[in-house]
Amino acid sequence: KITENAKKSLASLKRENPRLEPTLAIIQAHNDNLIQEINKNFAKEVGLRVIHICLPEGSSKDEIVNEILRLNEDPNVQGLALDLPESLYSSKVLNAVKPEKDVDGLSDVNLGRLVRGDAYDCLVPPTACAVMELLEDLGGKTVLLVGAGGAVGAALQCMLQREGAATLSCRWKAPQLQTKLHHADVVVVGSTKPDDVPASWIKPGTTIISCSPDLLSEKHNYGQQNNHAAENAVGSLAIAMRMQNMVKNTERWIKSQQYRKWDLRCLKLQPLSPVPSDIEISRAQSPKAVDVLAKEIGLLTDEIEIYGQTKAKVRLSLLERLKDQPDGKYVLVAGITPTPLGEGKSTVTIGLVQALTAHLNINSFACLRQPSQGPTFGVKGGAAGGGYAQVIPMEEFNLHLTGDIHAITAANNLLAAAVDARILHENTQSDKALYNRLVPVVNGVREFSAIQLARLRRLGITKTDPGTLTEEEISKFARLDIDPSTITWQRVVDTNDRFLRKITVGQANTEKGFVRQAQFDIAVASEIMAILALTTSLQDMKERLGKMVVANDKKGKPVTAEDLGVTGALAVLMKDAIKPTLMQTLEGTPVFVHAGPFANIAHGNSSVLADKIALKLVGEKGFVVTEAGFGADIGMEKFFNIKCRASGLVPSVVVLVATVRALKMHGGGPNVTAGAPLKKEYTEENLQLVADGCCNLQKQIQITQLFGVPVVVALNVFKTDSPAEVDLVCKIAKQSGAFDAVPCNHWSAGGEGAVKLAQAVEKAANQKNSFKYLYSLELPIIEKIRIIAQKVYGAQDIELSPAAQSQVDCYTRQGFGNLPICMAKTHLSLSHQPERKGVPTGFILPISDVRASIGAGFIYPLVGTMSTMPGLPTRPCFYDIDLDPVTEQVKGLF
Repeated sequence: KITENAKKSLASLKRENPRLEPTLAIIQAHNDNLIQEINKNFAKEVGLRVIHICLPEGSSKDEIVNEILRLNEDPNVQGLALDLPESLYSSKVLNAVKPEKDVDGLSDVNLGRLVRGDAYDCLVPPTACAVMELLEDLGGKTVLLVGAGGAVGAALQCMLQREGAATLSCRWKAPQLQTKLHHADVVVVGSTKPDDVPASWIKPGTTIISCSPDLLSEKHNYGQQNNHAAENAVGSLAIAMRMQNMVKNTERWIKSQQYRKWDLRCLKLQPLSPVPSDIEISRAQSPKAVDVLAKEIGLLTDEIEIYGQTKAKVRLSLLERLKDQPDGKYVLVAGITPTPLGEGKSTVTIGLVQALTAHLNINSFACLRQPSQGPTFGVKGGAAGGGYAQVIPMEEFNLHLTGDIHAITAANNLLAAAVDARILHENTQSDKALYNRLVPVVNGVREFSAIQLARLRRLGITKTDPGTLTEEEISKFARLDIDPSTITWQRVVDTNDRFLRKITVGQANTEKGFVRQAQFDIAVASEIMAILALTTSLQDMKERLGKMVVANDKKGKPVTAEDLGVTGALAVLMKDAIKPTLMQTLEGTPVFVHAGPFANIAHGNSSVLADKIALKLVGEKGFVVTEAGFGADIGMEKFFNIKCRASGLVPSVVVLVATVRALKMHGGGPNVTAGAPLKKEYTEENLQLVADGCCNLQKQIQITQLFGVPVVVALNVFKTDSPAEVDLVCKIAKQSGAFDAVPCNHWSAGGEGAVKLAQAVEKAANQKNSFKYLYSLELPIIEKIRIIAQKVYGAQDIELSPAAQSQVDCYTRQGFGNLPICMAKTHLSLSHQPERKGVPTGFILPISDVRASIGAGFIYPLVGTMSTMPGLPTRPCFYDIDLDPVTEQVKGLF
């Protein structure tokens, strides 16, 4: 009956979950194959998959624990049971089993739940269940447990007492054993009876139940002629109960895989005035342990990889688990054309999610880019937000994080090394010598690698035996014939180093005269960074890495990373970087930090994967808030036309960040320079400057409306802003088509200072959304550039240099003409001239060059002179950064 019920329950679960294959792992440390066979037979009858891990007889507790720990982390194993010699059933062994996989219910956690009466949350030990199944009408009877200690004995005592039995327990060597046996109505035997205890001590008519671990393979004499005894029945019944427990466990496992309601404990803020430095605020807050945060937001233990106390990588398997969960609302934070100081988009992003979750009790997730080390030690500083709206710990956020940028640097430079090395080897070897080295004989066998076979197929060669290629095929396969003058793949380093903007490589004698001019870019400008930000899976990333074009051959055809045979190695270097990093805000709400492409020289958005995972985790009514770099004309335009195309996601609302300071600059105020004190125009009320500068805000609202998405203006309030200036900006914003305009004080007050913004965003997200792209991909490259220049920047027209026109023609011939456009342009003006503020008009946008990131999937025109390697100023940030050698605390980051 038990087996039949378990079978029906499991069949029902499988109908609802067709791919379900519940697996029970049993660790065995003895040579008794009978128990193994019985387990297999019962499991087969129920429909369960069983794997036996047979350890040698005499295995130590440590060896068993090691095997348990391995199976605990195996996501394909839903239940774990132990068949061990009695001496190995120690607390150390039993409690090594994860409670959620403890099919035999022997861990302290399961027993504690049983004792408390939490029947739903615990699994009762199968042997105890079997004993109880065989006993009836226990009320008022005396039950003696002999030699039944440990977890099973404790479980039995608890269950017997609940049934009204008077329960006694003793060892076989107990002095009063004969008396106790004589008065017992039921005797439950938990271990082998010693020969010196005669069966005559047990009074006639006593019910005897043996649940000794070896009862299936041995017979015992308990004087059964006058007593009711059950031996083998307990053994078989216990195994049936084990399978029943496994089915229950499978049902729980299925529920654990489903979306979980958040149980988030937010952290309290006590804002000070005046507001301390960012790092002092960060250090004053005690973050939650990241595994606690992960559990609060519904992540499973096998879905996170913990880095220290406050960071964790989140595995992409979550997307498969929650694939049927509806997405939450998708919010983009963009901004007006900024001053060199930045206008606080990251701060608004953090303040908004703190308000939504900590103050309005709405699930929300912030998705931010990882900051480059270049600006952190250069001029701009870090990017964790600021004041009482930041990601913590901010030094962890701004320095190294989980090593993603280092992985990108390693992968990028491996590919750069492969390009130059391949040219050298092709220049100095014959076809035959080159082929013999590319396809060597190893242990007497010569064969192509998988990536070489793929190259052969692309060349139209179907042979798989290296010895059968003709001389022409050998030459075609072995030579890439890279034209050095067309190499576009540069080395990278994550430091602002102006002296690497132009370099010469190959000057050592060992490079045999192969010298060429090259350059370094900053690491976040690498195409691999753009791929990380746009990829949707590990397979997609691998394909994109293979498509990266590094140069042309001498016939004008593109040469890719796949042609160089390096795709697999790049994917290996990037396998951990593809997982978003989980952190938290000052108020304990979750943040994903992932990818960090610049917005002026790349597409300037955090990763598609972080957004997709967050949208599943927040639930249908939750919000995911992500940020686009620099002004809406740059980061937001690329978010819509590039990122949304890659992800297939549709934004619900845009939050447009403005400051009175930036508006005054656009209204004709003096230059704002990083590191220099602000002029009085910026610290005193000046309504005329503000009104004149609102033209830039109006233009950015219009740009947002081109995409059909509601826009809420967030005015990031500074202490020098007057109430009249704040009111004026909000009034003009609403008149210009914004759904709402809200002053925000999150920098000084945390989430509480952004509650009105959060309420406005919630309302705007419920408005009609008519999202559309700005241009069709089918249009010619030049036409797509022209549409962006005219409709977004306000240019009269575009003008391509001869080099740019030549590249456009080349990319069109090569079949890359249907990719989106990623403009590389200054962020300090709507035009190509940084000094032109407000809303410039009538200008011709000069396109000096056009390049392609084929793996990332876009063409990027360079507007005017754009550097892909920043330089250090006279006084970089690093003057203020220091380490306390005693406390190991970082000082001076901002």
